[in-house]
Amino acid sequence: MATALLSVCDKTGIVEFAKELKSLGFDIISSGGTAKKLKENSIDCKEISDVTGFPEMLDGRVKTLNPKIHGGILARRDIPKHLEQLKSFGIATIDIVAVNLYPFEETAKKIAKPQDKNISQDIIENIDIGGVTLIRAAAKNYKDVLIVCDPADYSAIIENLKSKTITEEFKLNLAAKGFRHTAYYDGLISNYLSYEEFPTQQAIPLKKISSLRYGENPHQKASLYSFGNEENSCGVIGAKQLHGKELSYNNYLDLEAAWRLVHEFDNPACAIIKHNNPCGCAEGKDVKDAYLKALACDSVSAFGGILAFNMVVDKSVAEEISKLFVECVIAPDFCKDALDILTSKKNIRLLKQPNKYVKKASTEYRLLSDGMLVQDRDEQLLSETKIITKREPTKEEKESLEFAWKICKHVKSNAIVLVRGKQTVGVGAGQMSRIDSLNIAIKKMKEAKFEIDETKYPLVLASDAFFPFPDVVEGASKENVTAIIQPGGSIKDNLSIDLCNEKNIAMIFTGMRHFKH
Repeated sequence: MATALLSVCDKTGIVEFAKELKSLGFDIISSGGTAKKLKENSIDCKEISDVTGFPEMLDGRVKTLNPKIHGGILARRDIPKHLEQLKSFGIATIDIVAVNLYPFEETAKKIAKPQDKNISQDIIENIDIGGVTLIRAAAKNYKDVLIVCDPADYSAIIENLKSKTITEEFKLNLAAKGFRHTAYYDGLISNYLSYEEFPTQQAIPLKKISSLRYGENPHQKASLYSFGNEENSCGVIGAKQLHGKELSYNNYLDLEAAWRLVHEFDNPACAIIKHNNPCGCAEGKDVKDAYLKALACDSVSAFGGILAFNMVVDKSVAEEISKLFVECVIAPDFCKDALDILTSKKNIRLLKQPNKYVKKASTEYRLLSDGMLVQDRDEQLLSETKIITKREPTKEEKESLEFAWKICKHVKSNAIVLVRGKQTVGVGAGQMSRIDSLNIAIKKMKEAKFEIDETKYPLVLASDAFFPFPDVVEGASKENVTAIIQPGGSIKDNLSIDLCNEKNIAMIFTGMRHFKH
């Protein structure tokens, strides 16, 4: 008689699966909790302890770790010696292993990783040992044993058993899934327990959320994954889509950029992103005011862009948004009137993310052809600023410079940002030459129409990296820029400083650059 071992923490579908196995003539071995569930439903089964001759020990830490179990799983049926050894020890073969693991992931979501490294005992006790061993053993011997670690596969197992169409490919796919499952599980555990910043070996647990229509381009396949063990997500992946067609690969990239940028600000703010760069960003007295100011910076590029707000989208701003074709809008929430207006547009995607983006120590990854770059995420803004010109910036200039620096951090290098008040008026992004970025920002500024008092709000400039030559200062002075913020650190800093003094431009060094490649 064929034998199945059932030992599951998630008991979804296990009763129905066991009944089907019994109808196909399987003998069932089961562990304590699963055995109890089966017997409650009148399904005959042997308990693990009846097979091993040992009771569950150490509060359940040891139950399946026994040669009478693992011998039955790991024996190769094509090697007579293996079968003879089983017979000599009275061990029966096990043909199906259905296992899922202690809920470490769910437990870790409830118990935050402690800063003091004092790991909760609840975390430790939810690290499965026997279950992982069963999965790996059955997956290793997949040619003779079916391993099922996902309740979603029960029906396929039964269907193939009934039709006697168990193929090598089917068994191999189940084995691969088993090893992926244990790798993901171990990745969650190792990351939770690790306090080493860049360990010699790294496991990155990823869980598929959905397939995407395609990647950056239609000929590229793509899917969306989340990092395991993330609870109360404050990012785009955790947002709830309220309306519109499915999100694309590029939508996710731009939404992430917009969401992170807009949360640099505490006052009502709007960020408009196109191709991963801000084409406009502003603070305002309310969300409508912020949106209109952001839009004014580059209304042409905003067409088909991504909007992010750090406060609730109300009716007044929804009416303005509806006048423009935009791909996506993400905000903490939308009032009912705003939803009524925006949902009248069939394809616009509306995303609600009530959790404010929180800057925290985290790691980001960039793929190379044969490996991966890993770094701390750039969550800092300023270190120690230093006024290095004869003239100090005015209060208004300081406020604008700080605003411009926040924007500049989120613009692809080389980055130049022009600002009046709390409003971008020109953005130059991603150029090989910094002077080219300046010229683009100036061109954008001259093409736009702004309702802003230039006498009250002076023009200021931010650069993501230092000036190797004074050409940016020279070009900025011709546009009446009155103050500049930049990292400093060039061996030719004095050339730019001297020119600023000559032109009566105030300049601040941040001591920190924000390259964004």
